[in-house]
Amino acid sequence: MNGKAVENIPEMMMQKTKKRILTLDGGGIKGAFAASFLQTIEEATGKRIADHFDLIAGTSTGGIIALGLGLGMSTKEITQFYVNEGPRIFDQKNPLEKHGSIAYYASKFKMALNFGKQIATPKYHPFELKKALERAFQDKCLGDSSIRLLIPAYHADNEDVYVFKTRHHERFQMDWKESVVDVAMATAAAPTYFRAHPMPSGSPLIDGGIWANNPAGIAAVEARSVLGWKNDDLYIVRIGCTEEALDIPIEPGYADLLLKSTALFMQGQSRGSDGTAILLSDHKEEAPRFFRFQPKVSTGKFSLDGVSMIHRLVGLGAAEGRKALPQFERFFLDGGAEKFYPTIDKNNNR
Repeated sequence: MNGKAVENIPEMMMQKTKKRILTLDGGGIKGAFAASFLQTIEEATGKRIADHFDLIAGTSTGGIIALGLGLGMSTKEITQFYVNEGPRIFDQKNPLEKHGSIAYYASKFKMALNFGKQIATPKYHPFELKKALERAFQDKCLGDSSIRLLIPAYHADNEDVYVFKTRHHERFQMDWKESVVDVAMATAAAPTYFRAHPMPSGSPLIDGGIWANNPAGIAAVEARSVLGWKNDDLYIVRIGCTEEALDIPIEPGYADLLLKSTALFMQGQSRGSDGTAILLSDHKEEAPRFFRFQPKVSTGKFSLDGVSMIHRLVGLGAAEGRKALPQFERFFLDGGAEKFYPTIDKNNNR
């Protein structure tokens, strides 16, 4: 072997680093599907989901799941959060209440009142959501996360995007101090369902779902640009909150799109986000890098606040997780993530 060939061996033997990203869509109580999906994977393999991802991005209900994972909650605990707290958060009857009881009919009446109220004001008061989050997260701050996190929101006064980030870059010197409860309340403040969440700074923030309900695209951009994972093999898994078929008229008037406009805009944003993730991860059919798990369901089967279907959502998540298990094991659980070391804050040195 000549000298030149020997000199090139180290370069030939070098392997790219594999980076794994988990993204979680918004969807209200339908987050029970995503939590159960992950729980099924976690319990089947005996491996903690949080130990195998270098970055987790979550919007709205997906943000709550991401925060839970970052703070060390098991996926089973997160699933139970939806089952136990969902009926209180959405001020509806518990799905276990006996049909025909006084409590059952009182809940039905309250649901009708909430629906009428939504025309002029938010459907629900955020009090129960805040209490549930306080029980789950206590007094933790974003800086307590053991994983890099990306949590989208929107600034109502600035009319601009607002993304909470852990200290995974030297520029990010403030968000780590924010209460996890405040971060969760902000990303989940869905218009017409909850009012804007006032942060301690006075900033009114609303649900990040209005621009990044599917955060796969912004997670890929964060990885390639901010984190500088330019030469790494990027693997991205996106877990949606179910998807309904959308019949789009080709000659629409107001009447045709009045009840479909929100779904249409959300679908378009989501497709664009997937496309960004596919391009930046260099996904190919023969060498897959981007994986999406989002089952199609019949129109109207599940809703953002439909707590009566919580257990059906949990069951669907378990079934889809069972099917996805081989891919998860092969592409995402084949090695642990490198330990996340936050950058040092220039002022607090925490």
